[in-house]
Amino acid sequence: MKVVNLKQAILQAWKERWSDYQWAINMKKFFPKGATWDILNLAEALLEQAMIGPSPNPLILSYLKYAISSQMVSYSSVLTAISKFDDFSRDLCVQALLDIMDMFCDRLSCHGKAEECIGLCRALLSALHWLLRCTAASAERLQEGLEAGTPATGEKQLAMCLQRLEKTLSSTKNRALLHIAKLEEASSWTAIEHSLLKLGEILANLSNPQLRSQAEKCGTLIRSIPTMLSVHSEQPHKTGFPTVHALVLLEGTMNLTGETQPLVEQLMMVKRMQHIPTPLFVLEIWKACLVGLIESPEGTEELKWTAFTFLKIPQVLVKLKKYSHGDKDFTEDVNCAFEFLLKLTPLLDKADQRCNCDFTDFLLQECRKQGLLSEASVNNLMAKRAVDREHAPQPKAGENANIQPNPGLILRAEPTVTNILKTMDADHSKSPEGLLGVLGHMLSGKSLDLLLAAAAATGKLKSFARKFINLNEFTTHGSEESTKAAPVRALLFDISFLMLCHVAQTYGSEVILSESSTGAEVPFFETWIQTCMPEEGKILNPDHPCFRPDSTKVESLVALLNNSSEMKLVQMNWHEACLSISAAILEILNAWENGVLAFESIQKITDNIKGKVCSLAVCAVAWLVAHVRMLGLDEREKSLQMIRQLAGPLYSENTLQFYNERVVIMSSILEHMCADVLQQTATQIKFPSPGMDTMPYWNLLPPKRPIKEVLTDIFAKVLEKGWVDSRSIHIFDTLLHMGGVYWFCNNLIKELLKETRKEHTLRAVELLYSIFCLDMQQVTLVLLGHILPGLLTDSSKWHSLMDPPGTALAKLAVWCALSSYSSHKGQASSRQKKRHREDIEDYISLFPLDDMQPSKLMRLLSSNEEDANSPTDRSMSSSLSASQLHTVNMRDPLNRVLANLFLLISSILGSRTAGPHTQFVQWFMEECVDCLEQGSRGSILQFMPFTTVSELVKVSAMSSPKVVLAITDLSLPLGRQVAAKAIAAL
Repeated sequence: MKVVNLKQAILQAWKERWSDYQWAINMKKFFPKGATWDILNLAEALLEQAMIGPSPNPLILSYLKYAISSQMVSYSSVLTAISKFDDFSRDLCVQALLDIMDMFCDRLSCHGKAEECIGLCRALLSALHWLLRCTAASAERLQEGLEAGTPATGEKQLAMCLQRLEKTLSSTKNRALLHIAKLEEASSWTAIEHSLLKLGEILANLSNPQLRSQAEKCGTLIRSIPTMLSVHSEQPHKTGFPTVHALVLLEGTMNLTGETQPLVEQLMMVKRMQHIPTPLFVLEIWKACLVGLIESPEGTEELKWTAFTFLKIPQVLVKLKKYSHGDKDFTEDVNCAFEFLLKLTPLLDKADQRCNCDFTDFLLQECRKQGLLSEASVNNLMAKRAVDREHAPQPKAGENANIQPNPGLILRAEPTVTNILKTMDADHSKSPEGLLGVLGHMLSGKSLDLLLAAAAATGKLKSFARKFINLNEFTTHGSEESTKAAPVRALLFDISFLMLCHVAQTYGSEVILSESSTGAEVPFFETWIQTCMPEEGKILNPDHPCFRPDSTKVESLVALLNNSSEMKLVQMNWHEACLSISAAILEILNAWENGVLAFESIQKITDNIKGKVCSLAVCAVAWLVAHVRMLGLDEREKSLQMIRQLAGPLYSENTLQFYNERVVIMSSILEHMCADVLQQTATQIKFPSPGMDTMPYWNLLPPKRPIKEVLTDIFAKVLEKGWVDSRSIHIFDTLLHMGGVYWFCNNLIKELLKETRKEHTLRAVELLYSIFCLDMQQVTLVLLGHILPGLLTDSSKWHSLMDPPGTALAKLAVWCALSSYSSHKGQASSRQKKRHREDIEDYISLFPLDDMQPSKLMRLLSSNEEDANSPTDRSMSSSLSASQLHTVNMRDPLNRVLANLFLLISSILGSRTAGPHTQFVQWFMEECVDCLEQGSRGSILQFMPFTTVSELVKVSAMSSPKVVLAITDLSLPLGRQVAAKAIAAL
């Protein structure tokens, strides 16, 4: 008999009572090869026929069960067919369908194409919705039965429904497939959420506690599906976190002027990567502030640390509060952190001693003001500290009694900064004397450093500097001025010039320089600082045109300095004098060396230069420093003697106002300027200092020792201690400057790979990460672009990647990659802009863009290309990744390096040789999964080729549904297909 269609074939089998295997044989005869059973909708046709009567047809159901067991039909087609049945009043039919689901609902799989796997996800979602509707219908029937007095049937069916629901949802694999389906079909998921709510309402009145708890468990499992990737365990067993400590120390020591947002993001990144509980995280921040403050050198550094602790860190915590899930929770965490901090009594006592005040009191009040602690918490904490302070060592009577505590001064300086900014906005020509009074007051004692530290910590230093640049520019010209107004203008020019130099030396010249706007005239001070001021790492050419102005102006200045008894002030163009002084000094030096001028004349000239305005002396020494560098050993004496003459103050009655205060700042500026040259020429010049070390972190490297020894030595000490201190940070920074990024990174990685104890390697990673923050972007490029590929492609180095150092290096690489990738869209910090960029190698040529042209890196790989691609994926390019679909800019060096590292990883996983390098790749991927947040579309894993996923699930440790979801970009349809295919095949 020739069968016309499927329905007729099923009916004939039923009439003739074929057995199941006989049915299968005949079906294959009737329907020639070509069309699959799923295309013919076999599962749906069988169910349709089996469910015609009030009870199911057992024979036709046996055919369906046979088709499922012999894989004639796919699971997705059966699930889809079941979910179309909606007459829940036919108990026997519903029970039969539940029995069929029971056959396979906890072991779903699919080994077909990606589209079929996505089909399975969708079918499972439909089946889940059907199960929820079926459960709700059974529960309603049970209620009706209870009212009518016949509960047994309804209860049995409800129990069956809940059992299938629990069985389906208990499988992580099923929940992962449902997670993908939810992203594919948002509307269907909404329907499921509605059904879940409705079911909850119905079951709330259920008297059977067992069924109710089972239903609640199923509800919890369904609600966990959207967030199944964001569950992370925190580390309760650790109390110290060296990375947080070092990051805060680094920021306080070297980047007080930096914006708070990048610091907040970096701290949050560390908190996430290391799974640090919030109270311990906040405690570590405070501990670092205390240590930084206690060990800071006296003077400017101490004031910087005080401003950082009391002004900047509370602002950082306010921003961290926004990241936390609830205000109340965060204030409780801050309170808890302070409870822990109060237990560190010796540390707090030391801080009290150093600050000459109740340190905790100031800190708590500041936190209360910022809304980080409640009034009650502050009072409670202060009472506890008061008890401890009674037993603290008391200073001797009278000692430090008159010294005002820095925290109080800094907190008072902050509103003063705002007032000064307002004063500076006024019209300078209206009352220059009043303005001079304000500036004079700023110069006394440590006022200037206090105000600058407060401005730096609150992000106002740039506008502070801008106002002084405008003032300086205003005072350069003095046409038609009276003899009374001239000294005031000279002083305003001088004080603003000295202040700006001091700011540039203390906080870096980036604070001074404006964002370059085309067409606008550059102020004199900006021009001078960029071209004429010596700074660390900046070599000046003494013959540069900027030092060679108009010769007539130079001649008149030389005549003025040589002939008159003192400097003229009226109608003096101070900026021209500052620019001409270098050429004038050269003329005077030549005259002195050729015997035209005697030493007495030189003394008179230098007295004239520094007698009225100190800024002329600063400009003269700036040029002399550049000049001395170019001279031979026997030619330097007169130039150095001239620097000596200019550095000392002038003891005369006839100086302008605030002379002593200005000389103190001038001496500090000259000492910074001359430091390098004096060291190179082994010369000593006594600068009149205010009695404390003005350059505490200068010249830290021991003489006559190879820098590699210094690096390994300092790292060993830091590792032994378990934390980085401010002095070590400065030594690391100097070494990074000297040796360059590749040398620095390579040698520290070698030290890490020598470690053999697990706890030591973990501590080394935490410390190295924070040391690398000195220039994270460049270090990451070197680490991922040069050092790792070198280790992974050279079989003679594979032994060094064994556990524990290999695991540690994988962790460090992931941390660096994540940090750099998340921050490189933002601006580099001022600390990193300062560093001279060495071009490690042109990343464009190292990693070419064109896929057709193999990069150097890929040519290093010995693996067989053909082997890396499985036949099913040939249509997909072996290097296609999510980043290409997101059109990420591949001209960016970091993106390029990441893309090539993941190509290398993909090729290692696909190659035939396994070894420590394969194990390293597994650790690297595990760390990526461990550190990722759920749904972070812009993560580094977007650079991983899609084909890597199927290779990765072959590694036993990585063959879990959660790992697949974590490593694929589920925001892309192709990413969902790749994930569904990998999970369905597990």
